[in-house]
Amino acid sequence: MDIDNLARPLPPDQIMEVGAEPMFLPATELMSWIDYAYLDEDGPLFTEDHEHLEQGRIAVLWTNCEYMKKGRLIIGQAEKPGSGAGSWTGGRAAFQLHTMFDYDPDFLLTFDALFCAGMDDAAFCALVDHELYHCAQATDREGMPSFNQSTGQMNYCIKGHDVEEFVGVVRRFGIEAVGPEATELVIAASQTPLISPAKLAQGCGTCLKLVA
Repeated sequence: MDIDNLARPLPPDQIMEVGAEPMFLPATELMSWIDYAYLDEDGPLFTEDHEHLEQGRIAVLWTNCEYMKKGRLIIGQAEKPGSGAGSWTGGRAAFQLHTMFDYDPDFLLTFDALFCAGMDDAAFCALVDHELYHCAQATDREGMPSFNQSTGQMNYCIKGHDVEEFVGVVRRFGIEAVGPEATELVIAASQTPLISPAKLAQGCGTCLKLVA
């Protein structure tokens, strides 16, 4: 898959300046690029795995604020706004997002502008893909896609990884003991990557939240 001509948007100059004050800026060009590259059926990075997001409202932010968690530098994070709703903290956050984007997003993606500016295209594309995979349609008790009974709109949630298991369990009992998702992961790992390999979980704030 050729990604050399994607012309991904870079962070604005004002957030990249040395000594710039801490800021969070709406990344409208990046959001448009994500719509084109990942969510449009004709996009070069389109996958049916993200089809549910075509109806979703995603907001994207650049930041120059360094975020360290558990000794790791966080370079990307996916969130579902609304936590703390009803409190002043939650209300203030909702107000700020609505002011920034003029709509209430289903998901908020935040990227470290300083780090991302230095990433090659393949690594950055993989980072965005990683965060999009955290943005999922919720399911009901039977595991079926969930919809709002009043509006008919999809219900959304933040999703963990497809496979989460201890290496020791696999070493002792084999990959079959983990389940079919792990088998699919092994098959995918044995194939040539469509773009290029990248290690992302260690820099994803969503991942560290989910395992906390």
